[in-house]
Amino acid sequence: MSDVSPPIRVLVCDDQALVRTGYVTIFSAQPDMEVVGEAENGHEAVEAARRLRPDVVVMDIRMPLLDGIQATRQLAGPDAEAPPRVLVVTTFNVDAYVYDALRAGASGFLLKDAPPAELVNGIRTVAQGEALLAPAVTRHLIGHFAEHLRPADTSRTAREDVVRALTPRELEVLRQIAEGLSNAEIAAELFITPETVKTYVSRILAKLGLRDRVQAVVLAYRVGLVSSTG
Repeated sequence: MSDVSPPIRVLVCDDQALVRTGYVTIFSAQPDMEVVGEAENGHEAVEAARRLRPDVVVMDIRMPLLDGIQATRQLAGPDAEAPPRVLVVTTFNVDAYVYDALRAGASGFLLKDAPPAELVNGIRTVAQGEALLAPAVTRHLIGHFAEHLRPADTSRTAREDVVRALTPRELEVLRQIAEGLSNAEIAAELFITPETVKTYVSRILAKLGLRDRVQAVVLAYRVGLVSSTG
């Protein structure tokens, strides 16, 4: 019986044929990846994702007919069934795009000028449901959008529900996730192993019904467990 994992099924969505070809070439060369399809606009992306059931959708933001943020919301938003992981890759390093993409359900955000190795590792990371943004990007996002992530009318009950659901140690890990720390950084802070941190993260996501770390970050700020002012 083989213990080799099946390849990560990738759908490439971008309105530029040259970009799609480049992605397909890069991803297909990886032994643990399989490109199952391509799409050149948001409508095609949604249809192809629902038909091909990829593990990861590499999604451009600016596409005709339906943009990448709206397509992401349809595929991975709160009402989506069995959503794929969506890795948004764009030329536009604009805070609002990052925020909108993550709120729409994206599991990660990278720029198109990132080195090929970073794109490949981004797909692997997102497919595993682990870290989704570089810690520096997470901190930058939080610094600019904490006021949106934590609405003023958030009820005390929501915070209490989270506190009751988690152990004190899990709450500590959740706060550090929301502050943009990687598993390795959390391990160093708490004097535990990265594997133990990984276990805590899995428990936190399961207990709170969250899909990935982006949702954990958003929830932590919404209920006021952390703040942008420290």
